[in-house]
Amino acid sequence: MASLDGQWKALQKQLARLEVQTRQVRGEARKRLKRVERQTRIAVRKAMRQAEPRVRQAVDEAARIGRGLRAGVRAGTTAYRTGGRRKK
Repeated sequence: MASLDGQWKALQKQLARLEVQTRQVRGEARKRLKRVERQTRIAVRKAMRQAEPRVRQAVDEAARIGRGLRAGVRAGTTAYRTGGRRKK
């Protein structure tokens, strides 16, 4: 029985050590997670700040090209309708 009591006490000591280590690791992981989240937020905010003007410019250019294309199509259809056939 003495050996069982000794083993039981040794297991309790190991369990206590594991609990302490678990708390430490959990705290470190929480710190790392907060740091990574903060770095991610900063990186995303920076990327958005850099990308937004470029996206706006691209949308403006696409709208301008679309207006020019529609104007060209209208001009072409008007010329076609009013012009008739040319004789050679």
